[in-house]
Amino acid sequence: MTDLVPLKRALISVSDKTGLIDLAKALAARKVELVSTGGTARALREAGLAVQDVSDLTGFPEMMDGRVKTLHPMVHGGLLALRDNEEHLGSMTAHGIKAIDLLVVNLYPFEDTVARGADYAEAVENIDIGGPAMIRAAAKNHGFVSVVTDPEDYIPLLSELDAQEGRTRLSFRQTLAQRAYARTAAYDAAVSTWMAGAINDPAPRRRAFAGTLAQTLRYGENPHQSAAFYRDGSDRPGVATATQHQGKDLSYNNINDTDAAFELVSEFLPADGPACAIIKHANPCGVARGATLAEAYNRAYDCDRISAFGGIIALNTRLDLDTAKAITGIFTEVVIAPGADDDAIAHFATKKNLRLLTTKGLANTAAAGLTFKQVSGGFLVQDRDNGMIEPDDLRVVTKRAPSAAELADMLFAWRIAKHVKSNAIIYVKDQATVGVGAGQMSRVDSTRIAARKSQDMAEVLGLDAPLTQGSVVASDAFFPFADGLLTAAEAGATALIQPGGSMRDDEVIAAADAAGLAMVFTGQRHFRH
Repeated sequence: MTDLVPLKRALISVSDKTGLIDLAKALAARKVELVSTGGTARALREAGLAVQDVSDLTGFPEMMDGRVKTLHPMVHGGLLALRDNEEHLGSMTAHGIKAIDLLVVNLYPFEDTVARGADYAEAVENIDIGGPAMIRAAAKNHGFVSVVTDPEDYIPLLSELDAQEGRTRLSFRQTLAQRAYARTAAYDAAVSTWMAGAINDPAPRRRAFAGTLAQTLRYGENPHQSAAFYRDGSDRPGVATATQHQGKDLSYNNINDTDAAFELVSEFLPADGPACAIIKHANPCGVARGATLAEAYNRAYDCDRISAFGGIIALNTRLDLDTAKAITGIFTEVVIAPGADDDAIAHFATKKNLRLLTTKGLANTAAAGLTFKQVSGGFLVQDRDNGMIEPDDLRVVTKRAPSAAELADMLFAWRIAKHVKSNAIIYVKDQATVGVGAGQMSRVDSTRIAARKSQDMAEVLGLDAPLTQGSVVASDAFFPFADGLLTAAEAGATALIQPGGSMRDDEVIAAADAAGLAMVFTGQRHFRH
C-alpha cells in the first residue's frame, strides 16, 4: 500500500451538517474538488462553494425519494479502484471514472428516529443504504481513500493535510477506516435490535450491541487491566448521561457502582419522600427515606458506617446544602442526584476528590430494556429486571397478617432486594435498612451477616439493642429451609417478604407461625448475580 496519498477530490453527503461548511471551505482552499448530493450540495452552494452534483457525475437523477442516488459505478468505481493496479486504471479510463480520494458521510439518523417514537414505516425509511455502501467501499480501499463518518474527525483530517502537504498517511487512513467500520457496525446493530423488538422476536438468531467511546479509563477493575467506557446512545438517566461537575475522571469501579446506586435510588419516587442509597462494590450498605434529604442520608449511613466510607451515594431528589454538608463528613467517591443547588455545588468544590454528577431525572425502573453479560465463548442476554410488586400482589401465608407499618417496610425492603447480589437478605425498620447481607453462597449466612452488621452498628450508635429488633426482612428468593427464617426471628424480625415456591414452603410457613411472624409471598424473585 502507498503511504502518502494526495487528496484531490472529495464526495460529501451528510445528514448531520455540523461543521460541514467550515470543512468544505477548508478543502476548497486546498484545491480539492467537491462532489455532493441533495441537501448537502444545496448547503454548499448557499455557502458560495463550487460543487458537482452526484446526478451529473452518474448521469442519473436522484430517484425513488432519494433511495437511489449514489449506488452507481461512477461513485463506487471511484472509491474502490486500486490506484496501483493497471487493470483498475484501465477500467477507469475506459469508462470515464474519476478517483474519489475522500468520502465524508454520516448516515440517516435512524437511532434518533427510533428514540423519538417513530412508527414502523418511518423507521424503515430512515435506514440508510447508499451511505453504508459507500463507507464500506471507501474503508476497504483505505490504501488510497480517506473516509470520515464523524464531524469530530474534521479537524484531525485538516491537521493531517496541513502536516503532510495535502496528503494523508496510511496509518491515518487505517484509523479512519476502523472508525468507519465501527460506525456501520453500530448502525446495523441499532437497526437489527430495533427490528427484533418491532417484530417481537426476543431471541433473534444473531444479536449485536454497539457503543460510542465516552472515555478511556486509567484501568479496569484492577490496575493490570485496560478498560474503556462506552455509551449506547440511549437517553436513560444515569451515569452514562450525567453531567460531572467536579473531580477527576470516574474509574471503572466508580462507573459500575454509580450505575448500581442510581438504579436503586430510582426505585423511590420523590413524591413519596426523599431517599438515599449508599453503595459499596455494587451492593447497598444503606438505603433510607427521610423527612428531608439530609435525614435520609443520615439514616442510610447509620445502617453500616464502616462500609459507607469511600462509597457511592445516590439521591432521588435535588441535592441541597444541608445534605451536602452531611455527606462531606466522611470520604465519599461519587454523589449522583437529579440536580443540585448552587450552594451545594460550591460546598462540594472544597472537596477536590469528590465527584458530583447530576442527571435530568430518575431512571424509569419499570421501563423495558435488555442487559447482557459476557461468558466464555458468548454472552447472555435478558430483559432488564423491571418487576414491580404492589400490595394487591402479595399473598399472606401465615396466621398473622402484617400490620400496615410492617407492610410498608416489606415493600420498601423488596425494592431494595432487587439490587442486592444474591443471596440477598435485607432487614428494614421504619423505611431504612438496618442490616444487609449480600452475595453469600448460603441464604442463612446472608441472614446472619446482616444481623451481625446491625449488632455492630448498635455498638457504634450506642444503642441498647440492634435495630433488627422489630424489623422486617426481605429475601430475594425463597427460603429453602426454615433455618434462615428462624435466624431472622432470633435477630428480632417480626415479618418477612419472600417469593415463595420452595418444596418446603409448608415447613417454613409453620415455623413462621410458631414464631409469631407475619409472612407474605410475592410470587416473584429477584436473583442478581
